[in-house]
Amino acid sequence: MELGIGIGWRPEIAAEVESLSGIDWVEAVAENLCADHLPDSLVRLRERGVTVVPHGVALGLGGADRPDPDRLAGLAARAELLGAPLVTEHIAFVRAGGPLTASPRLEAGHLLPVPRTWDALDVLCENVRIAQDSLPVPLALENIAALITWPGEELTEGQFLAELVERTGVRLLIDVANLHTNHVNLGQDPAKALDELPVEAIAYVHVAGGVEKNGVWHDTHAHPVSEPVLKVLAELRSRVDPPGVLLERDDAFPPGAELAGELDTIRATLRKAAPSADAGPDRAAPRKAAPSADRGPVANPDPASASDGSAGTGARTTAPAPVPAGTRDRTAVAQTALLSALVAGTPAPEGFDHRRLRVQSRALAAKRADVVAKVAPELPEILGDGYRAAFLAYAGSRPMSGGYRRDALDFAEHVLIAGGPADPVARRRLTYWWQDRSGARPPRRTTRLVRAARAVLVGK
Repeated sequence: MELGIGIGWRPEIAAEVESLSGIDWVEAVAENLCADHLPDSLVRLRERGVTVVPHGVALGLGGADRPDPDRLAGLAARAELLGAPLVTEHIAFVRAGGPLTASPRLEAGHLLPVPRTWDALDVLCENVRIAQDSLPVPLALENIAALITWPGEELTEGQFLAELVERTGVRLLIDVANLHTNHVNLGQDPAKALDELPVEAIAYVHVAGGVEKNGVWHDTHAHPVSEPVLKVLAELRSRVDPPGVLLERDDAFPPGAELAGELDTIRATLRKAAPSADAGPDRAAPRKAAPSADRGPVANPDPASASDGSAGTGARTTAPAPVPAGTRDRTAVAQTALLSALVAGTPAPEGFDHRRLRVQSRALAAKRADVVAKVAPELPEILGDGYRAAFLAYAGSRPMSGGYRRDALDFAEHVLIAGGPADPVARRRLTYWWQDRSGARPPRRTTRLVRAARAVLVGK
């Protein structure tokens, strides 16, 4: 399906997106949409014939666990509500722990890279097949940006993606900003990745901005698209004419005129990089390289048994081989050890760059603080300038075990139990805020807080 040029729809820039000319489609974060009701802005865009694609961020298909049926059902419901031609997610894990490791469940609150190993690929492929069978439309998966790399990787990014497509028939969402991020942070060559991946499987492309700090590229989605990212986009366009290209912006939103200017730059980059007419058809011949690592038979070697990703749920004609015994357990142990080091301060697993783990750990805590401030804006208002320092101190000893709204409540509870805030007016406001939103809580956690809340309110 030809999508054209699009932009990420966000509530903060809904009016600007509606007013932009030449927009063929938009992408909306699936978890930010109700499963049975669309924002008025998206309704108006759909009435104008603008395609809307739901973009998931919470499935964690690269995780050791099988995909959560409720999350899959929610993504399917949003796809049907939007009349979307496809849905997208990420090649990442976002949580770890739980029954497979007999340890507490940990949430990353962010997309973390899976190791490019045969074990991780086996798990990912089975999870993708489960998702494909649960969704009413084809699925496309996005490569992610990373600050860290796993030791002992057996495949390059391009080889990993090629194997994934070969086994499952899944489509690809290639983020050229993430390819640039991994070039700066991990020394990975974007051109080599593009040469190795099956470009014919690309559903669409993401373009986004970031910033470099102390030699580390942060994929912020809050800065203008940089020239190096546009160069990677040009590299991709020299190989294939992607069905769609989308500009992402998630924060520090500029005026509509600046967004329009970035879209014009993207269009110009695509035109300039297109193969010349005398080089043959506009769409370059796809390049595909077989993985160089010798692994032997794969779990699903028959291409005819893979989803073609082109229509419906992409049902397969034969059942794929199951993940080899013990593979999920090994993956679970490795991912839990890494996530625990990042969010709970446990020792770093062997082979990881300790400096980079510290950078990633700080980035995860900072993202938690930023997102909690968005989902519960009353907290930084009540706590003032002390909010961020208080939250980062809390995050250093309290790993996230649920969503961000649960995290906001847990943070407020933590502050109140510790006797804060010092200002009595702020303390009363925070107490009322917590009581209004907490609902029923487990007795062992509630008793101390209820006593503290009573003391505050009685002392008004």
